[in-house]
Amino acid sequence: MSNLPFGFGASDPDKPGENEPEGGGQGSGADAFSQLGQMLSQLGQMLSQAGSSSGPVNYELAKQIALQKLSGSGEGTIGFSSGGDSGSAVRDAAHLAELWLDAATILPAGAKVTEAWSPRDWVQRTLPTWQRLCDPVARRVSGAWVEAMPAEAKQAAGPLLSMVSQMGGMAFGSQLGNALAQLASEVLTSTEVGLPLGPDATSALLPANIEKFTEGLELPSSEVLVFLAAREAAHQRLFTHVPWLRQRLLATVGEFAHGIKVDTSALEQLAGQVDPSNPASIEEALSSGLLEPQTTPEQQAALNRLETLLALVEGWVDVVVADAVGDRLPGAGALRETLRRRRATGGPAEQTFATLVGLELRPRRMRAASALWKLVGEGHGMEKRDGLWSHPDLVPTAEDLDDPMEFSERLGARTDLDDLDPMAELERTKKPGDEAGSSDDDTSSS
Repeated sequence: MSNLPFGFGASDPDKPGENEPEGGGQGSGADAFSQLGQMLSQLGQMLSQAGSSSGPVNYELAKQIALQKLSGSGEGTIGFSSGGDSGSAVRDAAHLAELWLDAATILPAGAKVTEAWSPRDWVQRTLPTWQRLCDPVARRVSGAWVEAMPAEAKQAAGPLLSMVSQMGGMAFGSQLGNALAQLASEVLTSTEVGLPLGPDATSALLPANIEKFTEGLELPSSEVLVFLAAREAAHQRLFTHVPWLRQRLLATVGEFAHGIKVDTSALEQLAGQVDPSNPASIEEALSSGLLEPQTTPEQQAALNRLETLLALVEGWVDVVVADAVGDRLPGAGALRETLRRRRATGGPAEQTFATLVGLELRPRRMRAASALWKLVGEGHGMEKRDGLWSHPDLVPTAEDLDDPMEFSERLGARTDLDDLDPMAELERTKKPGDEAGSSDDDTSSS
């Protein structure tokens, strides 16, 4: 997958089944007519939706395309309960996981409801958050070339600019719909990307995807389900009882978007490629790389803060779940490493988020965060460990991940967590140099 925002790139040559019939150009006449019918159907859908959205992304079109691609996806069943009902299996696993987590963290249960989602449910329930994440980036990318046009050109273009904007929204929506469909077919829980994508206080697992994930693990499906339910429940405890965390994560994406700049020297070349009456030419231009954002120092600082905060969330969940399941699940260690490798190899969640905001989580940071939380918990207890989430200025910084022992020793110098002065901690992070502190300090205000 490319690093252009929203995955607006050419088709993946390694996945011919996505956009062309299997067997290359040797498909039968029936296959050719079937493909043509699908193309015309999608084009008609895009044109019918052209006026339904005034924003930078046509989300209604994105949802329809994603749901259409997922129309054959099943609900999935997991052999955790005798009846084989997925909803009951998920709720039973979540109940057991919550009981185990109570002894591993001071944060109480955060989910008020636990649900089993199909991939189609995932698209519909997470789309509002994706809209919040996508809008700032898409608005900057789609509007950058218009802003750079000379006033005379804007006046000459007149109504065409509005048409081009609508076509651009359709192109963005089409690509986003395809990306969400791919992601929905593989994610295991609502929080797998490390962000609170679903509704507040709602824990969700996707049984159909978990079944596929379990196939090659040689572990009981019930054991895998409980482990994933524990991870989902731990995320929900954190997002529910650390009120600043959700807003900080989502707002930092917006900070990145506001700094997007496009190379305006490519505008002349872009203008030669775009035919306002042809939606395909707009999508091809967006895929060409001409509008690829140039990362600014301010954006890099925002990405560093986001990367550090996400690593801290994932590291905390990793440690808490490991403590909670302990020896109760014989395969917990193998599952823990499997999920780490899933992240390290750029799984679907990683790749989609990378194309969304240009961010790729570094596995080194996640492992470092896990090591830090484990060190603090063993040295100072889970009360002080979890108490660090009480204020954004108290959580570890990127520099602390580089030297977790120093952070633990500094924490041990205080007799109580209340002795930690948020302002003093903030000043400490700025002392090595304002530039370095602002670029890496994930605790600075958003």
